[in-house]
Amino acid sequence: MAGVHPTWPPAKLLHGPQSLRRRRWLRSTTLRRGEFEAAGELYWADSVTSIDPRDLADAYPAQATNIAAVRGKARFRIGEGRIDEIGIDGPFITGDQFALFLDMLIIDADSGHARPFTEIAIFTVRDGQIVEERFFYD
Repeated sequence: MAGVHPTWPPAKLLHGPQSLRRRRWLRSTTLRRGEFEAAGELYWADSVTSIDPRDLADAYPAQATNIAAVRGKARFRIGEGRIDEIGIDGPFITGDQFALFLDMLIIDADSGHARPFTEIAIFTVRDGQIVEERFFYD
C-alpha cells in the first residue's frame, strides 16, 4: 500500500547521537503503552509546536509553542486518567511528515469511568526532531 511504512518511527528520527537510545525506546513499545510524554522527550524539538482543534482549557490554548508548554499540554490532555487500551495504525509517511491513527480507552481516575477517544496525529520532522504535532478529533 502506497504511503504505509512498516516501521516506526521514520528513519529521519533514528539518526544522530541519540539513535541507540531511540532504538531501545522503540523496542520497549513506550508509545504503544500510551506513554506519550516519554516519546515526546526523545523526539520533540525545543521549539516544538502542538496544535489541537480547540482550547483544552483556559490554561491550555489550542496551540502551544516550546517544549515546556507542550509538556504541560500533554499532561493535561490525559489529566488524572490513564490509558487502559490503545490501538495505533501507521505511521503513514509523506516527505517530512507522518501520521498516526490512535484509538484509546481512557479511564478517569476519580470516577473510574472509561471513555473512548480517537484521534489522528500528524507530525512534522526537521533535523531528526518533531517540530510540529497536530491533532484531529471531535
